[in-house]
Amino acid sequence: QVRLVESGGGLVQAGGSLRLSCAASGRTFDNYAMGWFRQPPGKEREFVAAISSGGGRTVYADSALGRFTISRDNAKNTVLLQMNSLRPEDTAVYYCAQANSRLNGGSRYRQDYAYWGQGTQVTVSS
Repeated sequence: QVRLVESGGGLVQAGGSLRLSCAASGRTFDNYAMGWFRQPPGKEREFVAAISSGGGRTVYADSALGRFTISRDNAKNTVLLQMNSLRPEDTAVYYCAQANSRLNGGSRYRQDYAYWGQGTQVTVSS
């Protein structure tokens, strides 16, 4: 049984930083790409960043490029999202997700992910 558990969310002022972590279990972690998505209040869930199984390829949403960094530690079955220069519009529930296939090299599409965490709230005050 695959389990993804996010942590690291919280309340931060605009311009601040947070680091989200996602601990995975249940499948061979380094076989699968991982992604971060977020769901702002009243909006659809949207892509933030993704990383390939070995960590050599990363993909970012335009809104995250230059401010957020996705990384993974395959020895610890963990994927991280370092978020800097946070803005009020980054306020959302952040979810990590694990790819549905070993062929997925890091996708921005929700349907390419089979497993999701419960989410962690990030609130950025102005």
